[in-house]
Formats: sequence, structure tokens, C-alpha cells
Amino acid sequence: MTSLPPINEEYLLEVLVDLLNRPSPTGYTDHILESLQETLRPFSEIELRVTKKGGLVGVWKGEESRSPRGLTAHVDTLGAMVKEIKSSGRLKLTKIGGVPWNSVEGEGCTVIASKGEDIRGSILIDNASVHVHGKKVGETKRDEDHMEVRLDVRTSSREETRELGIRVGDFVCFDPRVEVNGGFIRSRHLDDKAGVACLVAAIQALQESGGKPAQDTVFHISNYEEVGHGAASGFPAGLEELVAVDMAAVGDGQTSDEFHATLCVKDSGGPYHYGLNERLRSLAEQHGIAHKVDIYPYYGSDGEAYWRAGGDVAVSLIGPGVDASHNYERTHLDALLATTQWVLAYILS
Repeated sequence: MTSLPPINEEYLLEVLVDLLNRPSPTGYTDHILESLQETLRPFSEIELRVTKKGGLVGVWKGEESRSPRGLTAHVDTLGAMVKEIKSSGRLKLTKIGGVPWNSVEGEGCTVIASKGEDIRGSILIDNASVHVHGKKVGETKRDEDHMEVRLDVRTSSREETRELGIRVGDFVCFDPRVEVNGGFIRSRHLDDKAGVACLVAAIQALQESGGKPAQDTVFHISNYEEVGHGAASGFPAGLEELVAVDMAAVGDGQTSDEFHATLCVKDSGGPYHYGLNERLRSLAEQHGIAHKVDIYPYYGSDGEAYWRAGGDVAVSLIGPGVDASHNYERTHLDALLATTQWVLAYILS
């Protein structure tokens, strides 16, 4: 058994924290992908290109070219857009991706004003004051009709808000609130910036060791996963296999936890490829990688997006355990390292 290259833990966390602190709701990802290009540029073995859809693809020529493979992770996150400027000057929202509105109540946010400077604000229900509305505060349904952005500027009318440069369709980015404590990483949007950071750390580890992939390998960073079609395109012809690297869902009834990487064998789209799953499980066992096997009933991946688009490849899904998915999430360095090791084991196999 070939030993795996050592992983630079400090580099992995540095990449992850930087990604988490860069806003990138689906549809507003150009800035973060430009930054990621700069991060990957020093890895001279990888040929980078930007897809017409705006995703980032890197190709690393391997020892052989007979069985090209791909790995994909997504950099887009949950978020919102301005649906309406209310008569009060506050903003009504439409959500991007599967945001549970109660999970962002009270959260800070930034409105990317299309005609002016970015503006800070808070996401609240429209009758948030207990001393005014009493028990109605607890009874109010958290939905698009009742959630609003309170802007941190003087405005009390639709006209005043428009004068600030805010328009319908402007993006609203939720504060990530990143903290690293004793190996735990707590933040919004670990889904799936944790997966992206694992891919980058694996690339760095392999190049630092002087190695190269066993087969030609495509690294696909998608930017529309949260709305279901991120990795539907952008892969070269002839791809044989695709491993999606995305968060593993932690909770009651799941085997996944925050300290292991997980192989998902089935989710809402059905089972993944049995043969590739078994190879990945075997690689984890051979290399002593801390892993679990799990099923996610309310989950879909970029691998399935490629399948639905007609991709004729074997697809599997691995990723670090993340608690409270699509909420204020948390994982642990152990899960990130295990996932990065698994990526390395696959690339080198």
C-alpha cells in the first residue's frame, strides 16, 4: 500500500476560512471563483479554464489517460435576492436554495446594491418587537411574506431605499460568522466550501510531494449546485468516473458525524454507482481513513446533476460530516482531513 502525501492542516484551514468569508450565493460567484483561480494558479501542473456558465475547471494530466476521472465540489451557497422594496423602505426577499427562513432570523446580511455601495442589514420578521406585538412574535409564520431586511441606513420609504441604489434582483448575502475553536469550524456555508477546501488541500499535498494523479483528473468547481444544476456541464468528453465531494448530513438516524468522512450510497435521487462506491470504501479501509457509510433522504448532489444531464459516468459521493446543514453549520478538522485523505487515495489509485 502506497502511503498518502502529508496534508498541510494549516493550509487547509486557511483556504477554508478565506472561502467562508467570501460571499457567494448562487448567481453571485464571480468574485470567489476569481479568488480561487489565484489560489490554484501556483499549482503549475493544473490547466485552468472558466466555463461559459462561470464554473472553474482544472485538468491535471496523470500517469495514464486511459480512464479519465473527475472530482467536483461547489462554491455557491444559500442566500437571497430582493423580491420587493416595501413601502416602509425595508426589503422583501426571495430565497436562493433551500433556506429554512427560521434559520436566518436575526442574522446579519449584506445587500449587494446594483446601483450603489453594499449596505448592511438584518433579517427579521415584520413584527419582531415583543413589546409591540406580544405573543404574535412567536406565532408569526417564518416565510417570504413575513421575513424582511431591516437596512442599517436611514430609510422609511420605497423611494429612499431606491435612492440608495438597491433594486429588485439585488443579492443578499448571509453573514457566515466563522469561528475555529479546538478543531471545530463553525460557520454558515460549510456546504460546500468545506468540500472545495478539501480538494485544494489535496492538490497542494500531491504537488508538494512531487506526485501526480494515476489518471488524467478533472477538478470541477461548480457555481449552481444549490439550485440543482451546478455540475450538469463543464466536463471534457471521455470521462469515466465522477466523485462529488460535498457535506455529509449529521443528525438523528444518520451514521455520519463531525469527525469522519462519509460515503453516501443513496440520497433523494436514488443509489450511487455500486462499483465505484465499493472501490472508495476499499480505499478508505486500506489507508485507515476514518469514514462512515450513510444515506441522505433529503439531499441531492452535483454528481446527480451530471447524470441527469446525460453524463455517462460512474458517480459516487463523499464528504466531511457537517452538523445542522443549511443552518449555522459545524464540522471538525478530523472530518476535513479524512475527506482530503480519501480524495488523495482516489486520485492516486
